[in-house]
Amino acid sequence: MRTWMALVSLVPALVMGGPARAAAGRYVALGDSFTAGPFIPHRHGTPIACLRSDHNYPSLVARMFEPAAFTDVSCSGATTDDMTRSQPVLFGHNAPQLDAVTRDTALVTIGIGGNDIGYSRIVLTCATLSIAEPQGAPCTRHFGATLDERIAATAPKIAALLRAVHARAPRARVLVVGYPRMLPARTGCWPTVPAASGDIPYLDRFERHLNAMLAEQARLGGAGFVDAYTSARRHDMCAADRWVEGILVTSPGAPVHPNAKGMQAIADRVLAVLGASRVAAD
Repeated sequence: MRTWMALVSLVPALVMGGPARAAAGRYVALGDSFTAGPFIPHRHGTPIACLRSDHNYPSLVARMFEPAAFTDVSCSGATTDDMTRSQPVLFGHNAPQLDAVTRDTALVTIGIGGNDIGYSRIVLTCATLSIAEPQGAPCTRHFGATLDERIAATAPKIAALLRAVHARAPRARVLVVGYPRMLPARTGCWPTVPAASGDIPYLDRFERHLNAMLAEQARLGGAGFVDAYTSARRHDMCAADRWVEGILVTSPGAPVHPNAKGMQAIADRVLAVLGASRVAAD
């Protein structure tokens, strides 16, 4: 019942000859760097070290829906713990992200979980190991089943976060946003993306497992799920038309993070789940 009541308030009225719009309620975006969009022009908000872009997917979605208010509290480096505690960043702190969710909130998007599993350290470790064995599978040997165990340990944290969001905004439509595809399924592109060829299937399987966990927790927690992985097929870090930057950045964005095209694609998926039409990037 909660989801349908929120949906009624959010689904835009169809205006003949024009795009779908909605002006009811507040939209709050929670998340980590894959939500914030570091180094995609232009940075906005405080603290500055959260590196939020005004062309990240929450900003693009907000332009379509024209909510009564839009609050983006996503922050680079955030974990699920930073939903309920102040996150220290360079030159300041990001307030607990859940503080932004209030009873009049109509839509909440959540992109979190990668840093709980140690995403940045995994990338660095696998890149370092690949230097000595670019055709082998050193990362697979190093981590083994550890990454699956970390995903399992993160699931209860996602569940607790969803309960907290629903408690604060019982009539809100809540969407968990998955992570975009980072690597091809089988063949990599070392050294452009420094992951050993034998580790590519392992790392892709790890990401699919992470997204499957997020989708399952969304289902169990009364939230929708936005599949950003499937739509990014053929747009991974090794692709010619990439939506995620590699180690060597070719368009504005952080290494191993979505670029502006990737953010647009994720916004499109969010809008599709919400039943709206595409929002054009400026």
